This record gives sequence, structure tokens and C-alpha cells, in this order.
Amino acid sequence: MRRSNLPAELNRFVGRAAEQAALAALLGTSRLVTVVGVGGVGKTRLALRVAAGAQKRYGDGVRLTELAPLRDPDLVAHALAEALGLTDHTPRPPREALVEHLAERRVLLVLDGFEHLVESCAPLVRELLAHAPGLTVLAAGRRPLRVAGEAVFPLAPMGEADAVALLAERAAEAGAPLLPEAPARAGAFAHLGGPGTLTHPGGTDVPADPDGTGALPDLVRTPSEAPSSSRTPAEVPEAVRELCRRLDGIPLALELAAGRLPLLSAEQMLHRLDDRFRLLADGERGVLPRHRALRTAIGWSHELCTPRERLLWARLSVFAGPFDLEAVEYVCGGRELPPERILDLLGGLLAQSLVSREDTPAGPAYRMLGTVAAYGAEWLAALGDTERMRRRHRDWYMGLATWCELEWFSPRQREVAARTDVALPDLRAALELCLELPEDAHLAQHLAGTLWFAWAGCGRLSEGRYWLDRALALDSGHQEARLKALWVLGYVAVLQGDGTAAVAALHECGERAGSSGNALAEAYATHRMGCLALLTDDTARAEELIGRALDSYRELGELNSNVLMGQVEVAMARAFRGDLEGAVALCREVREVCEERGELWTRAYALYVLAYAAWTRDAYGEARELLTECVSINHAFHDLVGLVLAIELLALVTAGEGDPAEAAVLQGAAVPVWDTVGVRLFGSASFGGPGRLCEARAREALGAEAYEEAFREGRGLSPDAAVERALAGRRDPAAGGPAAPRPFRTGRPAGVPGTRKPAGSPTGKGGEAAG
Repeated sequence: MRRSNLPAELNRFVGRAAEQAALAALLGTSRLVTVVGVGGVGKTRLALRVAAGAQKRYGDGVRLTELAPLRDPDLVAHALAEALGLTDHTPRPPREALVEHLAERRVLLVLDGFEHLVESCAPLVRELLAHAPGLTVLAAGRRPLRVAGEAVFPLAPMGEADAVALLAERAAEAGAPLLPEAPARAGAFAHLGGPGTLTHPGGTDVPADPDGTGALPDLVRTPSEAPSSSRTPAEVPEAVRELCRRLDGIPLALELAAGRLPLLSAEQMLHRLDDRFRLLADGERGVLPRHRALRTAIGWSHELCTPRERLLWARLSVFAGPFDLEAVEYVCGGRELPPERILDLLGGLLAQSLVSREDTPAGPAYRMLGTVAAYGAEWLAALGDTERMRRRHRDWYMGLATWCELEWFSPRQREVAARTDVALPDLRAALELCLELPEDAHLAQHLAGTLWFAWAGCGRLSEGRYWLDRALALDSGHQEARLKALWVLGYVAVLQGDGTAAVAALHECGERAGSSGNALAEAYATHRMGCLALLTDDTARAEELIGRALDSYRELGELNSNVLMGQVEVAMARAFRGDLEGAVALCREVREVCEERGELWTRAYALYVLAYAAWTRDAYGEARELLTECVSINHAFHDLVGLVLAIELLALVTAGEGDPAEAAVLQGAAVPVWDTVGVRLFGSASFGGPGRLCEARAREALGAEAYEEAFREGRGLSPDAAVERALAGRRDPAAGGPAAPRPFRTGRPAGVPGTRKPAGSPTGKGGEAAG
């Protein structure tokens, strides 16, 4: 887990120096600080700025949780766990896992956009603060949490100097300088601090008002242009100052205005604002002036859009998170908005600061601010088109999930993991809609089942269990969808260590599949029952059940990651029973197929078994090479079970190489990862064998005191640091430093025709099971 998941700033932070200092000071004395203010006043930007500056004070990191996209209050704890990188494999409520995870950590947790979920958010924050003395919470929303000990930081709109600075900065960025003699681009000294200082991008503070005259700093000069004189308020055009006053110094309103300055002068904007403000004031009596100012700016921006831009704005409001161009073309396109025009229209909204662009792990994406989206949602409702657009949105993400499931068994597996991560807010929205509509219960079951790879392969077992339980509580009347959800639920429950729930789900799946003649779903149920047997050390039964499932897969022509994983599981059962030759033969074939298909996730588990076999032959160099690749893959997919198993086996290999101290460090490093996973070794003696043997050998070689010291060193490492330590390569104990890691193969990058058939699963369909 990275120490911080804070997003990079996309443009220069302007002003707010006094607020930054005050908020940072408050954060140093209070464990719960809530920045409150009207929409668009800059709460999120200020909170993120201060959180970024405070990172060094929190040894276990700064983590941002964006709650605005959530609608279901029960998902708050899941969202916090996701932000913290917590992959809890137990069936316990996620809030319990959060309490345990944070109990001994020093973390700054940033909660943004919680106001609509305050009834569920406040009790959770209260509980976390009570049980985690090292936790500090910085929240940003339109209302306080009302939790004991909360320090409320009201954020007012910008003062005139900061407002003018922000408007001038954003206008210069848009190519429309506001002030006399300003060049068309923002100057190097455009970052206005507060009333007392101006911060240069290089970090130097210079006086903003050295002679006390109230002169504004030169906002737009380049470094080569020495300012001839300070710009006094009188030199700022009155229309610019009046525009900032009429927009009440609200940053979002100012940025929206700046987006229109390439087309309109400040005077023209003022005239339009006057008309719009009178209309709004007449129509919404009793609304606070600052709310009116923001709605004036947004409504006026709406009026200045073309009809097609307005329609796109309204339709974009159905997205809960970042969206890409393809999604917009499908969801928002139609007769009124031809898909071929979407790019130009989206560019128009982007130019007006109504939509922002960001880089995500899945590539470029766009996002609409919550306040702007809420305005669009009102127009969408007025058009009577909300339900239809939500269904189109759901259909797109159903299609995306189906594509991701198919492509999981391909060279695009990493891309699938990244796209699923970015799309998670919208996948949640799609699931919620399916659950809202009784006639769509089968779609909820299908979608929750289709996302098995996100739940089991990308470390989201707890959330997957939540959606699967909800979907299966409904009577959909669609057998196929229910069967798939049942075997996926069984799989998730097995990995959570919840044998009772797993058996119940898999038994129902097997019975229903048998009576309806669905041989594929029956095979999956049998397979996962075998997986449960493996994790409870009944290796003979595991091999028999999974072998039976593999025979069915062969007859049905099923070949995908699940099938290959079944072969690896049979290999594990054989290895634990002493049949290393049979285990190696199976895993070598799996590795070949994975290399040909570009599959990585299952490949990592095959490498684990091959490394185990190499260790038994004292082939430590070969074992290390295999485990290095295994650790890299599991870390990339956030598969903490595979990761921690590999680290523990690597510790045993390290002990065999003659470095018991480093072996003890790696053993200690595995502990925080297991704490994050939740179920230590599933209670399995077989999977726990390498760890027990490593401890015995390292203790004997080092002595109890030295072993414990090295173990504590490893236990103090973060999961990311543990991975770095594991990948650092074998140390030379005599030299006292790490050696370079061995290179390892990553497999061929693309699929190759003529894939060799793996044992027990010979050919067939690409993609994942329809179940």
C-alpha cells in the first residue's frame, strides 16, 4: 500500500495562505477536524492541500476516501477499507476489521463529501477514533459530523485579493488575461499566498504587500519580466473586482467564470450575471446569498452552453466516478446527441471548467464536480429522462463487467484490474439500480457474479460478499443468474474462511444445477467444495473433488483462469501429500498456458508451487527466482493471500541460503500482511508449514533474542516496504548488504495460437464461465 493515495494537483493552488496555516495548526491539536462550508467554496482542495503538507507526521500514511459517489450508507465502511488498502478475508463486519487495522497505526484519514451519509459516517468515525489512538480524521463536507471532540473549521469564501488572483490565474490559463499588459499565459509568480506572502513555485516566500498599501502582487509576469511596480487595487479593472464580489468569492463560481472569459468580457459577464441573479433571487426566496451566488454562476454557465452541451451536461450527471469517452458516447449518445459529436461537446464543457480531465491507472478520464453534476441531475429530472439514463448507464457497466471477465484470461489482465478499480463507483451505482428494481433482480445476481475476479482476484472479498448476499436475497426467477451468484458466493466465503456459508451456497448451487441440467454450474460448485477441502487440510478429498470438476470442464470445453487455478489447487494438494513430481508436472503445464495466454494471476500461484518444489530440492536460487516473480504479480493485483504465502516461503528459502536474520525479518514482515488479510493461513497446517519450519530454523541459528529483534524489524515494515524487502534479492550476510535481485521471466506478452491443453482441462472457450 502506498503511504498516500492523495491525487496530484492538476493546476496551481491559489491563495488561502491564512486558511492553510490555521487548518494545519488545528490538525496538530485535534484528532477530528471538519472543514465545513457551502458547495464550491473549496473545502476539498484546501483539505487535500493541508493533508499533503502533513504527510511526514503520519508514519502509516495519509489516505483519502471519497464518499460523494456513494448512495448506500452500508458501503461507507467498505469505502474506508478500500482507501486503506485493507483486504479483510473474514466474514466479520468491515467496521470490525477497520478498528483492528487502525488500532496501532498512525494514519491521517481524509473523508470527503460525507454530508449525505452523515448518519452512518459519524458513528463509524466515533468508533474508529475511540479504538485507534494514532488515527486523525480530516473531513470536508457541508455540515459537521457532530462527534465528540470534533473541531469545526468553517471555510468562508475568498477575500477580494485572493478572488482576483484566482480569477486572473484561471483566466490566463484559459488564454484570456484579465489585467492590463498581462501575457496570455500564467506567469511564474501567479501563486498568491495569503494577505502576507506570495509563494513562488520554487517555494520562496516574497512579500505580497511590502509597503502596506494594499497593492496586489503581479500575477502574470514571466520570470524574465521584472515587475515595474506593484499593481494597486485601482489598477485592477473595476469590472473584474465587481465580478469577484458578485460571485461572492466562491472558488468554483470564479473558475466557471474564468472558463467563459475567452468569449465574454468582464463587463458582459457582469450584465448576464445581474439578469441571472435577479431571476434566481425571485424564484428562490429564502436561499442564502452565498448559495444564490453559486447557483447563479452555475445557472448562468448553463445558459451560456449550447443546447447540446446542456443536454450532455444533464446526462453526464448519471456517472458516479471518472468516465471515459467510450462510456460517454454509449450512455449519453442518441438522436439528439450523435456519438460522433460527443468529443467536441465534451471538449466544450472541459473548456468551461464544467468537466475536468484526469489521468487514472486505466488511462485518461473525465469527472464532473459534485455541485455541477447535481445541477445537471436537476435538469435531467426536469426532462423526465433520469430513469432511462440510469438504465443506459447500468447497461454500459454491465457490458464493461462482462468484457473485463472475458479479458481477465488474456494479456490484458492488468488493464482489467485497473479499469475495474477506476470504474468501481459506477459499478456500485449499477448494482444499486439493479437491486432497486424488482424486475432487475436477475441482473443484480448476474453482475455480482460476473465481478468474481474483482472480489477474489483484486482483494475485495468483503465488498463482494456484501453485493452477493444482497442479490441472492432476492427471488429473481432466473436460474442461470442465481447459479452463477451462488458459486461465486461460495468461492468468496471459502476464501473468507466461512465454511458454513460456503457449504450452504455451494450445496444449493449443486442441487439446483443438477436438477436443471446445468453441468457447468455444477462443476463450479464441485470445484469450490474441493477448494474448501484444500484449505481445511483434507487434501485427498480436495484432489478428488477438484479433479472431478476438471473432468467436467474438459468435457464442456471450459478453459479460463478458474480452470487453471483448479489445476494449481490439485498440484498444491499433491505437493502437501508428498507427490512433488505430479505437482510440478501440473504447474509447468499451467505456466506454459499462462505464458501463451498472457495470464498472470493464476501463473503466480503455479510459480508458488514450483518454488515450493525447488526448495525441497535445495535449489534455492531457482526458488528465489520463482518467488520474486510471484511476489511482483500478487502485489500488482493486490492479492494479499498469494503475496503473504510467497513472502513466507521466501523467508524459508532465505534461511536455507544461510541468512537466518533476513529470514526472520521477512517472517516479521508477513505479519502486517496477514493482519490485513484477516484469516491467518485459513487455519491450515499445510499452508502454515513453511512459516513454522522457518521460525524453528532461524531461532536455532540466531538464538531467541536475536530472532525476536529481527522479527520485530520486519513487523515494523509496511506492506509496501515488505514487498520491497522481499524483492531486494538475497543478501550476502558477510557483506552486510543486499545483492542485486535475479532477473525473472514475465511470460510472453500476447496470446499465441495453438495453446497447449492443460492436464484435466483440455481446450475450449476463452473467457470466464457463464455459470
